[in-house]
Amino acid sequence: MDIVSLLITWIVTAISLFIISKLPTGVEIDGFNKALISAAVFGILNALIGPVLRVLALPITFLTLGLFSLIINAIIFGLAAWLVTGFRLRWGFWSALIGTLALSFINSILFNLLAKL
Repeated sequence: MDIVSLLITWIVTAISLFIISKLPTGVEIDGFNKALISAAVFGILNALIGPVLRVLALPITFLTLGLFSLIINAIIFGLAAWLVTGFRLRWGFWSALIGTLALSFINSILFNLLAKL
């Protein structure tokens, strides 16, 4: 992945997080600058901790036909919220789960729009 793709992914994720914070998902982000920091932290956690959690949870993920991967993403989402000041989850784990689902949905929409440009 080149630096331009990485920057585009970071900005799109930050925009998605900012949009999610405006929806009734229980995810609260103080401003776009906090969304940028949150997107960076979320990406770093996904790159470093995500693979370890996915390997450790492989049997459970297999038994649940992949649904447990949503729980892993929610854990990483919640960890990012815990690490970044100004990024809060009003309803705890449920906000992380809803936020993860919303993030994947909004990210896919934005990336599809970018692909058509």
